[in-house]
Amino acid sequence: MIYTCTMNPAIDLFSEFASFDPFVVNRSIFEEYQPNGKAINISFMLKKLGISNMATGFLGGFTGDFIENELEAAGIETAFIKVDGITRINTFIRADSLEYKAVNRGPVISQQAQELLLGQVRDLKNGDWLFVSGSLPRGIDDQIHIEIAKIAHQQGVKLVLDISSPVLLDCLAYEPYLIKPNDEEIANWFHLSDHTDQSELQTAAEQLLERGAQRVLLSCGSRGALYCDRKQELAVNAPSGKIVNTACAGDTMLAAFAGRLMLGDSEEEALIFATAAGSSTAFTSGLSDLSDIPGLAGQIQLTRKWGVKHDV
Repeated sequence: MIYTCTMNPAIDLFSEFASFDPFVVNRSIFEEYQPNGKAINISFMLKKLGISNMATGFLGGFTGDFIENELEAAGIETAFIKVDGITRINTFIRADSLEYKAVNRGPVISQQAQELLLGQVRDLKNGDWLFVSGSLPRGIDDQIHIEIAKIAHQQGVKLVLDISSPVLLDCLAYEPYLIKPNDEEIANWFHLSDHTDQSELQTAAEQLLERGAQRVLLSCGSRGALYCDRKQELAVNAPSGKIVNTACAGDTMLAAFAGRLMLGDSEEEALIFATAAGSSTAFTSGLSDLSDIPGLAGQIQLTRKWGVKHDV
C-alpha cells in the first residue's frame, strides 16, 4: 500500500482582482479553492497516474473537512488524525502584475496527536511506501522526521522524504528509499557558495548517497534535474514554456518519478516523464492533467551526469 503524510496541510485560496487597494472593499474577478500540502499534491498526482493511495496527517475544523472531502471525491482514501483548531487557509492575491501571499500558521498539534501519527507509521508493512513531505505545524519538533525514518527502516517501509529541514541529514542513517531536495536546499545543507554550480551540486548529491540515502532526485527548476543512486547518475534539462506557478512543480515531479517506477519504468524513463510532468504543472495554475507530457518530454535530453550524453 502507498501512503502520503501531510502534517501541515492547507486550503489555498487564489483570488484575482482588477486592482487591490487599501481601506476599501476589493471585489475579486476570479477565485479558486484548492486543497494543498506537499504530500496531498503527491496523493492527487499518484491518483492521476492510476495509483491508489491513502492520505494521512493532521486535519481540523471545517477546512479540514473540505480537504478530506476533496481527496475522497478524487478516489483517494484518507486516514487523517483530527485535531483541535482549524486547518489553515493560505491566500494568494493577484492584481495587475503584483501578487500578494498570506500564509497562515494553522493549529498547534498536541503530543497525543503526534503519537497517533507515529502509531500509524508503526502499523505499516514491509514493502509499503510512505511519502512524508512539507513543512511542520506548530507544536511539532523536526526530530519527528528522525523517528519516522527510524520506524520506517525497522518496518521495511520505502520512505520518500521531501523536507527542507537540515534534519534530513540525520534521517539518512536510516536509509530512506528516495529523497528529493532542490538546489537551494542542498546548497544550504552543504554550505555551497553557488546553488547553480552543477559540479558542486553533483558532489553534494553523491554525499547524500554516502550518508545513507538509497536514491536522490535533485530538482533544479528551469535548469532541469539530477537523479543518482549507488549505480548511476542521470541528468535532464527542463522543457521550455511560460511559467505560471511553480508551487506544486516539485511535488508533481516527485510523485511522477516514484509513480512511474511503481508502474515498471526504468529510472531513465521515469526521470524524463517526471521532469515533463513537473514542468507541466509549472505551466498551469493547478496540478498538471498530464495531457501535454508527450510534447514536453520530446524536448528533454538525458545525459550521464551533467554534460555527458546518453541515449535511452
